[in-house]
Amino acid sequence: MTCCINPQCKNPNNPDNTVYYQSCGVKIPDLLLYRRFRRIKFLGKGGFGRTYLAEDRDKLNEKCVVKQLVVNNPGTKVLELFEREAKQLQQLGQHPQIPALSAYFSENNQLYLVQQYIEGETLDQILQKQGVWTEQQVKELLISLLPVLEFIHQQKVIHRDLKPDNIMRRGNGEYVLIDFGVAKDLSATVVYIKPTIVGSHGYASFEQMQGGEAYAASDLYSLGATCFYLLTQVLPDQLWFDEGYSWTKNWQQYLKQPLSPELNKVLDQLLKKDIGDRYSSADQVLQNLQIPSTPRPTPSPQVSWQKPTLVTTLTGHSSSVTSVAFSPDSRTLASGSWDNTIKLWDVHSQREIVTLTGHSRWVYSVAFSPDSRTLASGSRDNTIKLWDVHSQREIPALTGHSNHVRSVAFSPDGRTLASGSYKTIKLWDMQSQGEITALTGHSNWVNSVAFSPDGRTLASGSEDNTIKLWDVQSQGQIATLTGHSRWVRSVAFSPDGRTLASGSDDNTIKLWDVRSQREIATLTGHSNHVCSVAFSPDGRTLASGSDERKIKLWDVHSQREIATLTGHSSYVLSVAFSPDGRTLASGSGDKTIKLWQAR
Repeated sequence: MTCCINPQCKNPNNPDNTVYYQSCGVKIPDLLLYRRFRRIKFLGKGGFGRTYLAEDRDKLNEKCVVKQLVVNNPGTKVLELFEREAKQLQQLGQHPQIPALSAYFSENNQLYLVQQYIEGETLDQILQKQGVWTEQQVKELLISLLPVLEFIHQQKVIHRDLKPDNIMRRGNGEYVLIDFGVAKDLSATVVYIKPTIVGSHGYASFEQMQGGEAYAASDLYSLGATCFYLLTQVLPDQLWFDEGYSWTKNWQQYLKQPLSPELNKVLDQLLKKDIGDRYSSADQVLQNLQIPSTPRPTPSPQVSWQKPTLVTTLTGHSSSVTSVAFSPDSRTLASGSWDNTIKLWDVHSQREIVTLTGHSRWVYSVAFSPDSRTLASGSRDNTIKLWDVHSQREIPALTGHSNHVRSVAFSPDGRTLASGSYKTIKLWDMQSQGEITALTGHSNWVNSVAFSPDGRTLASGSEDNTIKLWDVQSQGQIATLTGHSRWVRSVAFSPDGRTLASGSDDNTIKLWDVRSQREIATLTGHSNHVCSVAFSPDGRTLASGSDERKIKLWDVHSQREIATLTGHSSYVLSVAFSPDGRTLASGSGDKTIKLWQAR
């Protein structure tokens, strides 16, 4: 299939072997759009342009979406606005649940944006297939999408057209917010001749329809109207034409089944006509759903790992240090060892706080909960122990594995703990401390587990030489990543969730695109097994520890080595960055922990 380049063409889709466009009779040119993109299918049009499915020849014909803004003789102001919107989309596309921007350009007096193509279905398509949604499904949508809205609102952007057609669900269950074509940048100082009303009837708020004004609360109203439609299959636009906004006062009468008081209260406040009666932020909605957002430390913009220095060496363990982890509040460093103990260290004074004893065999892995209150440890004694960091006392252990626990990791909301053992990964409910499920599929030891920043995906690295991605919600396997020729020792997600790093006994580190599940690059330079990998909080630097007694630092963007740290006298089993990104901790077979400082 190929598409006519004439923006006025009424029938743009044409078969591949067509010489002349069928509708207008113009000969089909051989040139690609921007010498790179071939439009293969017309997707739709709006008031100012058209959207096409295309192939990117520079990326092995990877599918993408081309948006053509139809402007006759665009002036300087139009070009400025277009460029600003492209920059805005580029910034927003850093979020894993917003399509990334691939290119923007002008060609033949037409303006173009090219974005990532999302494989999946819109909420409306899902509704037509399965019927009315359950309360649990709607809650899962809110939990997934509200952090995305909080992100774009923090960037001072209002979507203004949030509706079922502009929200997609990927095959792995992740929800994605699309179509920012009418997004309003609050930092803009553009003077309009008259207010422009943008949005969809029934889903747009009162203030948006009356005067074109849009705020964070306006998007939240649209989200509430979307949830109402999913729960009732009643079109808000039809109610709007029949009743105006009066339907929002008694929206519960359209429900197919009653809701819990909690969700009823949330939707009722989302659907208030007057903006002052609504939630003012997505974070407020999450709090009312009893799902507080997890604060993340902000890395210093001055951090540079080009020439790091050794700050101190922590001694006290009587055997190899297998795992190190910083608490999210930056106050404490934990270390696990083959001496069967865990030590807690004061990061500021660099002194030992306490030694935690209780495991009867080696400690393989330690991890802090997001609130820094709980420490989990996985051991060769087949158990996971939980420790109260404040009182330094043991909480009842998690038992159920029939073999060594090689790795533990908390979900970003702290509600779930993952643990890796022989061929098996277990998920645990931290409130009840009961097992949720066991994930099977690996054919050998699971050495490393890691949650994505949004908590929806779990990665596992195994001695079967593979990495598996799991959907945490459905507990199903998403994909198996192959490419390493020997054991995978460590896996880690980048802070934006778009990249996964893996370290292997084949002496390499691989970077993977989480969305496409394809290998991005192989980092070479280690001469022995790569035991541990970790991203800096700003996502710009990757650290790797190796059996060759060295730590290497890599620039993630250029994929080049930027520093090699030496000083350990034995293999480096674990590396971890502090929450502010200024300190790197390394645990070694030489029984020590070293702290390295960035400039």
